[in-house]
Amino acid sequence: MAKYKKKRARELQHDRFRDTTIGLLDRLGNALEGKGKTILYGLGGALVLVVLIVVVVKWNGRKGNEARQALGRAIDISTATISQTPTTGSTGFTFSSEQDRSRRAIEEFEKVAAKYGDPYKAEARYFIATNRLIIDRQKGMTELAEVGNQASPEVAALAKFALAQAKESDGKLDEAIQIYNELAKLNSPTVTAETANLRVAKVYEKQGKKKEAADTLFNLVDASRKAKGKDDKPLPASSAAREAATELQKLDPERFALLPPESPTLG
Repeated sequence: MAKYKKKRARELQHDRFRDTTIGLLDRLGNALEGKGKTILYGLGGALVLVVLIVVVVKWNGRKGNEARQALGRAIDISTATISQTPTTGSTGFTFSSEQDRSRRAIEEFEKVAAKYGDPYKAEARYFIATNRLIIDRQKGMTELAEVGNQASPEVAALAKFALAQAKESDGKLDEAIQIYNELAKLNSPTVTAETANLRVAKVYEKQGKKKEAADTLFNLVDASRKAKGKDDKPLPASSAAREAATELQKLDPERFALLPPESPTLG
């Protein structure tokens, strides 16, 4: 239903544009009657230009829809069920191993990257790299680094976060912290400073640096509880801030007790 409404809205918008244009040309034709062929040729050229603009807009809309569908299909494959016994009558994708699923997903994302421009190409490259980690970890990390340096800020932040997670998983904790700190400074909408700092604290815990972890968690939660919006009312805590508070309470109860009280949840 939602898709139909959007499509119909585009059709109605086009009809209004067409009616307005034709009405304007009709009025101009009546006003300029008998003025000669030159003016008519000019109006003819203007009408052709209008038609070309409408065609280009509609073509771009179709290409965008096509790209979103192709990207969605690839994402469905990358999150498909893994099972040795495919479900009877299932209309979704099923794979026998994570490696097989990743290979197939990479094929689909590569089609998107080859056929469409940004933002779909950049997103596809990010998904290719994350799936590559499963079958060729080093190459996947290299690709994540490339996307992190070349893509749009939002996609680049996702790629850097995935790279930091991979390094953390591989025990390269200092490298992971360095990337998380970079993300915290960037404070991207896709990877907020709170999310990045929470990961920094957890890596500190893995390194046995209890004080550094507690400091990071305390500062994160303290800033969150003191944050106010434009109306000077407290902002609701993010999921990262809530998780950080829970971690600090377990790690250092005394430090947790020094936090300002949490603002009541707004109804």
